[in-house]
Amino acid sequence: MIPAVVAVVVAIALVAVILASRSSRRVPVEPTSWTGQAGEGFEGLSEAARCDMIFAIAELPGADRTAMLREALDDPSEAVVLAAANALTARGEDAVVQTYFAARPGARSERIARDLSLLTGATASF
Repeated sequence: MIPAVVAVVVAIALVAVILASRSSRRVPVEPTSWTGQAGEGFEGLSEAARCDMIFAIAELPGADRTAMLREALDDPSEAVVLAAANALTARGEDAVVQTYFAARPGARSERIARDLSLLTGATASF
């Protein structure tokens, strides 16, 4: 139980650092398809609110929650994608995350994979 709490705290801290370091590259806030699936009132959430939503969804069981996390991989914000990839990895969906990176080669995927490897302790590969 304590290692899980520590892992969540570290993940939140890392996402906060990433958000702070990338504040100069603001992603425009726009409705995303995955937040629309969550229900009325979630469309148009800020980047921070979408990350909070990922952290909440990550703790909930169910295939529909896993599907929502998969959809969040297409979010325009790197921080949200990182949070979703971390949550999916914790759910044992590593193959989904690796397939996402492989289908989208480039600097963005490399940054997210590198940051994910810091969170999970795994080596980034795609």
